[in-house]
Amino acid sequence: MSSVASKFVPAMLILVGGVGLSGCATKSYVREQIAPVSQRVDTLEARLQETDGTAKAALAEAQAASGQLQASGQRLDQLNGRVDGVEQRLQAQESRPKRPRN
Repeated sequence: MSSVASKFVPAMLILVGGVGLSGCATKSYVREQIAPVSQRVDTLEARLQETDGTAKAALAEAQAASGQLQASGQRLDQLNGRVDGVEQRLQAQESRPKRPRN
């Protein structure tokens, strides 16, 4: 045999064997293999949407609470000012000399 033929024959055998042994997957086989993964993805998407809804509701509640907290802080500041005024008047009254009663 010539050297070209001796190199060509093993390459041809490998090519024919590779084509002969490879197989194509049918559509039904692929669907069967993908079905469990698809179900898991659908389940995870549903859980993700539920979690997203919960997170959005929690954010809305937190924002409402923040608004109420700011309003309460403003009211507290106003009350502190009034209490300070009352304390100053009380101290002023206590520092005045007492007049005897007639």
